[in-house]
Amino acid sequence: MEFRPCIDIHNGKVKQIVGGSLKDAGDRARENFVSEQDAAFFAGFYRERGIRGGHVILLNHEGSEYYEATSKQAFHALEAYPGGLQVGGGICEKNAEEYLKAGASHVIVTSWVFREGHIDWDRLRRLEQTVGREHLVLDLSCRKRDEKYYIVTDRWQKFTDVSLSPSVLDELASHCAEFLIHAVDVEGKSRGIEKELVCMLGEWNGIPVTYAGGVGSYEDLDLLKKLGRGHLNVTIGSALDLFGGPLNFEQVVKSIARE
Repeated sequence: MEFRPCIDIHNGKVKQIVGGSLKDAGDRARENFVSEQDAAFFAGFYRERGIRGGHVILLNHEGSEYYEATSKQAFHALEAYPGGLQVGGGICEKNAEEYLKAGASHVIVTSWVFREGHIDWDRLRRLEQTVGREHLVLDLSCRKRDEKYYIVTDRWQKFTDVSLSPSVLDELASHCAEFLIHAVDVEGKSRGIEKELVCMLGEWNGIPVTYAGGVGSYEDLDLLKKLGRGHLNVTIGSALDLFGGPLNFEQVVKSIARE
């Protein structure tokens, strides 16, 4: 189990939001924290501590008036920590290489591959060929509906027809290096992890998986480690004191590193 940091950028600022509240219309989201520091500051903070594999997420769509400012922040973060961060949000075949050349270790993709509610295998293979499987992370963030976890796209606003399962993980794992999975219904709420989802992911034994969503206490971390069988890496945002939350960053990192 590893700690994976995050830098979420919305409307040109580093923020922590309630994931399910994000709306493209009006570029709105319920905010837990808005930083006075820029993305490069947080990238440098992680670099100084040697913490790799964090993700920079652009939370504005390409047509947004804020997209340019958000994108600029992302590039500044990659410049501050070359090779240490992954980047996601609006990644597609035409811009993926640009982010890798700018210093991203991996690109994180959902919407471009899960097109119109389905897996577009042609797009996935083309992207894999363009950037290399070793540089590709598939974001399989999901929301629960009808007792199943369905992968969601377009900044978690649209349901696909693909429900997350071990067989889906098996099928996609041969095309990427890692999975990133936000439990969107609890993302940003710091009220506990999505236990059923964590159990399923912990029972699957394949490529690395980073889980995000709901961690709000050290007890949640212990439970995640137990139910995830030590297989899952974890991202924590709103609950960290780094983003105005109650959990001490250094203590969290030490707790996760402790077997």
